[in-house]
Amino acid sequence: MTQATLTPTSTPTSTSASPTARQVWTRTRGVVLALVVLLVAAVVIAVVRSDARHGRLDPRSADPLGSRAVAELLADQGVSTRVVTTLGQARAAAGPDTTLLIAAPDLLTERQQTLLHTATANSGGRTVLVAPGRPSVGTLAPGASADPAVSFDSTLSPDCALPAARRAGSADTGGVRYTTTAPDADACYPSDGRPTLLRLPARSGNGDTVVLGAPDILSNERLDEQGNASLALQLLGSRSHLVWYLPTLSDTSATDAGDRSFFDLLPSGWLWGTLQLFVAAALAALWRARRLGPLVPERLPVAIRASETVEGRARLYRKANARNRAATALRSTTRTRLAPLVGVPPAQAHAPEALLPALSAHLDGDGQALHQLLFGPPPHDDAALISLADQLDALAREVRHS
Repeated sequence: MTQATLTPTSTPTSTSASPTARQVWTRTRGVVLALVVLLVAAVVIAVVRSDARHGRLDPRSADPLGSRAVAELLADQGVSTRVVTTLGQARAAAGPDTTLLIAAPDLLTERQQTLLHTATANSGGRTVLVAPGRPSVGTLAPGASADPAVSFDSTLSPDCALPAARRAGSADTGGVRYTTTAPDADACYPSDGRPTLLRLPARSGNGDTVVLGAPDILSNERLDEQGNASLALQLLGSRSHLVWYLPTLSDTSATDAGDRSFFDLLPSGWLWGTLQLFVAAALAALWRARRLGPLVPERLPVAIRASETVEGRARLYRKANARNRAATALRSTTRTRLAPLVGVPPAQAHAPEALLPALSAHLDGDGQALHQLLFGPPPHDDAALISLADQLDALAREVRHS
């Protein structure tokens, strides 16, 4: 049994029922071909429509949610439109003759918002923010804040003194509602007392910031409704150049943390929470590691065969390449079994000076060979370990039958 346990197990080979590579390909080639066709079709469609579909609020897009119509109307009035997708381009474009429209302010990081506001605050131009929420409006338009509750009405009346709003009349500005503390701000198109359009003059110069609560007046499908076209052309056509900033997640400035380290970017609450988790883990480890007394043996719910236990331990020894431990276990067990058979007390079974003379007298054998077998060095390979197991097994049988 010992020899069978320590013999390396053979690797199972493939049976005749296992499918070959050719059979697998034959069975799956239809699915693979269909996936390839779908992928090619998707790429072709994307390439064909790439020049006509650019996305929501994109002045190059003719889709219902695009903004090509307002860009063409501005071009008829002599206003040039240029699309930029990076923070560096948007900051460089700020100037007194430029209107900078930020299509998705909430996509900007806090650092991007700060850098952009620094570039536009005293530029003398106009900055138009399209539906900024609470994360961005306070940084890009100081003095304004977004109300948590949005407007339920889409079409609203101007109800303010802003000339552009009075000329346009009712427009689809219903969306995010705002409040402001700026005394000279124009608050237009209110919904339940909260404006959905703000114009905040710059602290110095002729520039200003327009906060628009909804993007509907810029979309192709809504431009011809109400006074949307008039309001959009007046807000975006006050300067000779319009720079349309479409923030993207691929902009490298979005991942630029400046001089701050990784721990500076983590909110303080996360740091305190992590510290509390470490303390809780330490207390749990101390609680689980306490010892109230000696270990108590417990009966296993399932009886395990001795051969399975031996085989499992042998496999662990083989996986760990622990031939020395396996050899030590085999020799120790053999000495423990042989000692009572030759009249040696169990306490002295592992003492060479007590066990070897008794064995030599019982077998009339060579004491040096017995010492090498029972107390020798560990085997140098698996073959030597198997040979040692065979010799110990043969010695045990010889002592039992002598």
